[in-house]
Amino acid sequence: MPLTQPMLLVAFLQASNCSNYVASWRHPGTDPGFLTFDYYQQIARTLETGMFHLAFFDDRLAMPSLYGDSPATALQHGIRAVKLDLIPVMTAMLLATRHLGVGGTYSTTYYPPFHIARLFATLDHLSGGRVAWNVVTSLNDAEARNFGRVQHVEHAVRYDQADEFMQVVHGLWQTWDVDALLMDRVQERFADPARVHPLDFQGAWWHAQGTLTVPRCPQGHPVIIQAGQSGRGRDFAARWGELIFVIAPTLAAGQEIYADIKTRALRYGRRPEAIKLAPAAYVVVGETASIARDKLAYVESLARPEDALVLLSEILNYDFARHGLDESLPTAALQAMTGVRSIVDRVLHLSGKAHPTVREFLQHSGRGTLAEMPRFVGTPSQVATQMATWLTGQACDGFVIAATHMPGAYEDFARLVVPELQSRGLARTAYTGSTLRDQLGLPYP
Repeated sequence: MPLTQPMLLVAFLQASNCSNYVASWRHPGTDPGFLTFDYYQQIARTLETGMFHLAFFDDRLAMPSLYGDSPATALQHGIRAVKLDLIPVMTAMLLATRHLGVGGTYSTTYYPPFHIARLFATLDHLSGGRVAWNVVTSLNDAEARNFGRVQHVEHAVRYDQADEFMQVVHGLWQTWDVDALLMDRVQERFADPARVHPLDFQGAWWHAQGTLTVPRCPQGHPVIIQAGQSGRGRDFAARWGELIFVIAPTLAAGQEIYADIKTRALRYGRRPEAIKLAPAAYVVVGETASIARDKLAYVESLARPEDALVLLSEILNYDFARHGLDESLPTAALQAMTGVRSIVDRVLHLSGKAHPTVREFLQHSGRGTLAEMPRFVGTPSQVATQMATWLTGQACDGFVIAATHMPGAYEDFARLVVPELQSRGLARTAYTGSTLRDQLGLPYP
């Protein structure tokens, strides 16, 4: 199928001691400066050189502490033990670049709508329209306790709350008309009161009366990122998301998700082309296939079983330390996993068992290893061919590239893979448009 626009390229980042691949901090090629502005600004400059559309930060609001009911394992093994606040990090990257978009994760469960609406509108103005917000409902009880709550909200309810939250945020962003700000010194008219419309929202969970204190931002509103994987999550993504991140372990899975979310979008009266989908993937590239295989083998050797156990406990809101590796998990345990239910569904499907063991959870979830998402491995030509198969096969509009080590994985991708993609007409050769929304080919809202 001919391409209507170049491949979207997004970097999958953590403001942390490691990338999405926990073992990355053990790699000798990883820069240990994750507590400095320079670290993130160097990554930003590398991504802009590589014509990336967006640097995106995932986040959690708690240290992984559910495994063994303690953060000790996470601290000892460096399992996402550090999580910086994203706004200073995003700001540093925006200041270091002219074109690169920067997106951050903020929770609808633990932040009020006005705070998020003002924060992201402000950053969109200050960056000239290069900001995205990744909407999440958060995951687990450790996050709840950090915000003074006993436990996290049930899965379906938190999505219902998030739907209402989005109505409030969008309502606040729309309180200023595009032409409300006049700045007319001669007539002494700063803004036109008739073009500013206070919000009056009364819902089941949220009540909001008043006007956002930030005028309409350059993109109309920041780009909305979403990553819902369950059925309810996909509905939420199809209703609100503009750039949707997915975990698709195979090409066939990517094609199914792509078609499903586009179809769901139609039910909400949205044009499918106004939504872009990008699966997460690791890229390991070398000047020769042998070099790439050696790199892959070394990176994989850095993973530890503790990585997966801690991450599974965190994302499923369940303490896997209660069971031995070869113990079958009872129905009660499976039902108690209230985090990302799509992971449980995946393990049940791939294992073919109603009661998989902990070891089978490690194997089929891929958590803590490179197997969690697709891997494109080989020479620049081989990697480009693998990526093109997904892009032309209607499995995606681009990719969210996760790093095996930082910042070297992105330097390798920009130096080796991007020129090959450009030579095939799969990646752009210059930035066009003034905002992130322009770069992504998304309509002004």
